Amino acid sequence: MSALSNDTASDQKAQPNAVALFVSDVHLSDALPHTTEKFLQFLAIQAVQAQRLYVLGDLFEYWAGDDDCETPYNDSIVTALRAVSDNGVELYWIAGNRDFLVGEDFAQRTGAQLLEDPHELQLAGQHLLISHGDALCTDDVSYMAFRSMVRNPAWQEQFLAKPLSERKAIIQGMRQASSSEQKNKSMTIMDVNQNAVAHLCEQYQGASLIHGHTHRTAMHSEAYGLRYVLPDWDCDRASKLRGGYLQLEADGKLQFFYL
Repeated sequence: MSALSNDTASDQKAQPNAVALFVSDVHLSDALPHTTEKFLQFLAIQAVQAQRLYVLGDLFEYWAGDDDCETPYNDSIVTALRAVSDNGVELYWIAGNRDFLVGEDFAQRTGAQLLEDPHELQLAGQHLLISHGDALCTDDVSYMAFRSMVRNPAWQEQFLAKPLSERKAIIQGMRQASSSEQKNKSMTIMDVNQNAVAHLCEQYQGASLIHGHTHRTAMHSEAYGLRYVLPDWDCDRASKLRGGYLQLEADGKLQFFYL
């Protein structure tokens, strides 16, 4: 496996009228004001000039349910996303491991179309497969068991029936437990499993895979094709600004742009 990021990375400003932009793992939170500011700038400057914007999960640090849309911070993000879709940009959403409870009310408020994971695309002469990426981390057995539980519709219905304050408290406990558990896991375990990736791509012959989740941005050339890993965002806690997106041009070129 080789990472071929040199030809796809650029510090230049993205060109207007891109066919599509792909972004994930922004982890928005009112505790991260600089990250929030940078993302809102991205929406107002780059995203509004694109034909399509694909959010591939973990836009939020966590999402307790669509009845949390009206809290001031979340409302500001919802309003900014709505401004993008009202500008004529097609907005698409794939759930991440932090915001899998986003539902139809959020979609209606923002103008987003909710997509299944994975989702196949034919754009600008490119055959693409998009995903959040967490389902490919099959070596992380405990996480996969947790994912199976929380993605179950019955579990979600029961959880969403709880008061919002109780849900937030439960999520906070889950996050603390996850953070503690990750300290004892190797980076390899928390990365995608190559057999899982190959098996997925074999089902979509010729497609280039775009995903996030691992926070290991790169363009990999594999036997089954190209795999683009989206960058995560952090402009508050990291020693250097971190973040960016993948852009699809009209000629089919895919290029990373970083903060």
